[in-house]
Amino acid sequence: LIINVVERPSVSSIEIEGNKAISTEDLMKGLKQSGLAEGEIFQRATLEGVRNELQRQYVAQGRYSAEVDAEVVPQPRNRVALKIKINEGTVAAIQHINIVGNTVFSDETLQQLFELKTTNWLSFFKNDDKYAREKLSGDLERLRSYYLDRGYINMDIASTQVSITPDKKHVYITVNVNEGEKYTVRDVKLSGDLKVPEDQVKSLLLVQPGQVFSRKVMTTTSELITRRLGNEGYTFANVNGVPQPNDQDHTVDIMFVVDPGKRAYVNRINYRGNTKTED
Repeated sequence: LIINVVERPSVSSIEIEGNKAISTEDLMKGLKQSGLAEGEIFQRATLEGVRNELQRQYVAQGRYSAEVDAEVVPQPRNRVALKIKINEGTVAAIQHINIVGNTVFSDETLQQLFELKTTNWLSFFKNDDKYAREKLSGDLERLRSYYLDRGYINMDIASTQVSITPDKKHVYITVNVNEGEKYTVRDVKLSGDLKVPEDQVKSLLLVQPGQVFSRKVMTTTSELITRRLGNEGYTFANVNGVPQPNDQDHTVDIMFVVDPGKRAYVNRINYRGNTKTED
């Protein structure tokens, strides 16, 4: 029985050319995390996975026309050198942003919330017409917050479509929203271990019955109560506002649940930087 063994080659060097939008250092870190680094054993499947990962990073920046080519150069003593050539292409510009399903607020009002804009005469300076997935996620969260701060507690972004033209230079964004009904506050309650007089906590409640529900006002109230407990030594207190919608009459009951945690005490006071004065 004769077994012929051919060992996999090791990677002697990695060269990256053509990258500007993403630094070579960051790309090298990504390669290392994927199992491709100098001194490691080379596997063709790993290289293909890395090429797809680099392509994905450029797509996330809106560079749909980016191309990544990897060349494997054999070297003596069972080693290979990797040459990765990148053509970053250009960032796809946003041609149109369409919001579907909104009846309460106009398209212009909602589009002003977006950091992403369609191409205009200021885009050359602001660079705000370049599509990026992270920016779109932030814009959708701003859109959701806008509705939640104005009583539309059941507002939902049903879907988001991002389409690109065949030449990969222009992007069309469509956002489908379900607005739901406007809700007002019916009742506000406190629960949990308050640790301070209840009337003092109630004086901090910015949410009052009859108001239009606002998530921003609710979270600000939670922060005020947390700060008040912090003044009493409950540094790690946790206060959560829990809305309970009533779909029959479009009202919402808000329960502020207070968890003061353990009281914190000063253990030691250290001074640093005092060279002429004793502690």
